[in-house]
Amino acid sequence: MKTSTLRGMSSLPTAEDVLGTTDGILPLPEVAQLLNVPVTRVHQLLRQQQLIAVERDGVVGVPALFFDEQGIAKHISGLIAVLADGGYSATEILHFLYTADDSLPGRPIDALHGHLAREVMRRAQAMAL
Repeated sequence: MKTSTLRGMSSLPTAEDVLGTTDGILPLPEVAQLLNVPVTRVHQLLRQQQLIAVERDGVVGVPALFFDEQGIAKHISGLIAVLADGGYSATEILHFLYTADDSLPGRPIDALHGHLAREVMRRAQAMAL
């Protein structure tokens, strides 16, 4: 995992940007605003591996699809925890989420926002064993 330093602050963990070029990221201040928390709380969520950030064009941000209208999408933090506990790096977790799987069909990140969320979680649990 890489680390990025933000204006003299301590380093934050970042994954390699394996997202598609059309997959948006939300800069950390926008994440804080979305969650209605201070940006330091977002830093804490990253350090605790409840969220994953990437650096794109000098901006550290969290994948936009990690969020829904309620805040952090329901299964994101749990899926990250399951795979991280199973030894997967943040980059590997993003690769799993953003790589199309014909058996779903589609990408796991998209399936997490629909009726296949439990199947994605089941697969993540099986991978972590």
